[in-house]
Amino acid sequence: MAEPRALVFDYGGVLTTPLQDSMSSWCEDDGIDLGEFRKALATWFGPEYGGEAAVNPIHALELGEMEVPDFERELAKHLQTRNGLPVEPEGLIARMFAGFSLESGMFNALRHARAAGITTGLLSNSWGLDYPRDEWDELFDVVVISGEIGMRKPEPGIYQHLIDKLGLEPAECVFVDDIKGNIDAAVEAGIVGVHHVTPQQTIDELEALFKIPLRGQIGRSQA
Repeated sequence: MAEPRALVFDYGGVLTTPLQDSMSSWCEDDGIDLGEFRKALATWFGPEYGGEAAVNPIHALELGEMEVPDFERELAKHLQTRNGLPVEPEGLIARMFAGFSLESGMFNALRHARAAGITTGLLSNSWGLDYPRDEWDELFDVVVISGEIGMRKPEPGIYQHLIDKLGLEPAECVFVDDIKGNIDAAVEAGIVGVHHVTPQQTIDELEALFKIPLRGQIGRSQA
């Protein structure tokens, strides 16, 4: 097995608190029928968020082929409140992700890795491009955002694009994602995959792979 030299993270659900927590909080706050929302996701995404779906406005959004307001209007058509009222489309994505918090333990692991000389990267499917990027130059050597390049996970091309930007062999790269279909596709491309379930479990696995500590203070405040 090649010695790992690069560590790449997904954003939402890995460097943040879980997606399902934010989605559930949004549905509760907006009075949205969670079952209807899950039905829309299942129809659009397909099984495991990686299969073929009947229609793909989410894919179009992630590829940068659909503007955020158009997507919000399309999604709102498929939702209703628990009182049977229509859902306000404007600002829907911002409300949906308002419950996200940065996962400090994962950011700390990222900083430890970079301080140890490991190449670091971000590979994310974007729902719009409104990321908090203030510290990205300090955190990541390589950033790949689906909407900026017209490819999305789990398409094979986006993993090859990542590998090319890293300038390493696939087996030297480790990728962490909370969606198993995205990990499976990365592994098919020759990348070492880590399926993120909890920060504790992921950091344990990364410490075993890179053979370095990824916990504790490193002389600066945490995310």
